[in-house]
Amino acid sequence: MLRGMATLALGGLLAACQMVPKANGPATAPPPETPTDNVGPGLPTDTDRHRVALLVPQTGPNADVGMAIANATTLALLDSRTEKVRITTYDTALGAAAAARQAVADGNKLILGPLLSEDVAAVAPVARDAKVPVLSFSNDSSVAGNGVFIMGFVPGQSVERVVAFARAKGHQRFGALVPKTVYGDRSAAAFRAAVAEAGGTLVAVESYDRSATALTGAARRLANAGAMDAVLIADSGGNAVRAVPIVKGTGNRQILGTELWNTDASLGGNAAMRGSWFASVSDGLYGQLASKYRARFGKAPYRLASLGYDSVLLTVRIAREWKPGTTFPASRLLAADGFGGIDGIFRFNNRGIATRALEVSEIGAGGFRVVDPAPTKW
Repeated sequence: MLRGMATLALGGLLAACQMVPKANGPATAPPPETPTDNVGPGLPTDTDRHRVALLVPQTGPNADVGMAIANATTLALLDSRTEKVRITTYDTALGAAAAARQAVADGNKLILGPLLSEDVAAVAPVARDAKVPVLSFSNDSSVAGNGVFIMGFVPGQSVERVVAFARAKGHQRFGALVPKTVYGDRSAAAFRAAVAEAGGTLVAVESYDRSATALTGAARRLANAGAMDAVLIADSGGNAVRAVPIVKGTGNRQILGTELWNTDASLGGNAAMRGSWFASVSDGLYGQLASKYRARFGKAPYRLASLGYDSVLLTVRIAREWKPGTTFPASRLLAADGFGGIDGIFRFNNRGIATRALEVSEIGAGGFRVVDPAPTKW
């Protein structure tokens, strides 16, 4: 994350080989100061560098996030001081499959991205036919496997971590409030499994459409569903603020949240939210990345930019024993000791999903306080 951070953190990250978002960002992001190559067909053959494609939206509604990721990959190349990796950026907003076909035709042996799960689905068969692995920034576990690896933050992992922590603290009876969305459905499934795994008792799970009236109604139903010690709210901090007073109206419950809360520093301003726990990646090194990013590009990065940075660190590590022009050694992605990055350590399971080390934080009047640090090794 920094030339300054390179000495402070990168030496440890690249040497340790151990490498996960929060997602608020500016309304716009500047173009990379040192952009990666945007080139057409007929690229010269690299004999000394690895050709790696970055597939992100550079136009359209998600362009700001895509450019933030691209900027972060530029920083990672500079900070790692590598001369072995050449990254070429392709715009998925113009068609993800077409971008993948162009990347393959240009001789790229690894694809970083894309961001959206539907784009991953479009890119995967193109990359698979060319035997080019895909290291995606999506958090949709359904698109992982068969040559596709996902680095995004899978919501179920946050749920599992905070439920296990609450159970260890003596909470036995659990309830949950989840939106009727893909995120909510997956969080609910993870919650049920986590409560069972931790030896707790599942009291009730209430879901709601994304409206204030539906949220209030579901919160009331949950509050009256029976005695419970802890309640998970798998939604944004803003919706949690609306629901928590109702949930606590029939008895004080320990409130649990997900990684969606870790960018909302205003939560501590609400008295009902204080004392709540949520699990997320650590922000320690990300703060350094954000500072360096602002200094170089004049704007704050989107939280997902760390995925772009870490994907380059991972590539640089594997490139040490990867001959330019040859097939990317995808089996190296399954290293048991994993990788180290801006968001802590992670490793890919045999389904191609990044499993991340998460910390548990408590909301207080002055902000967040870590109450159970993330592991530093597997």
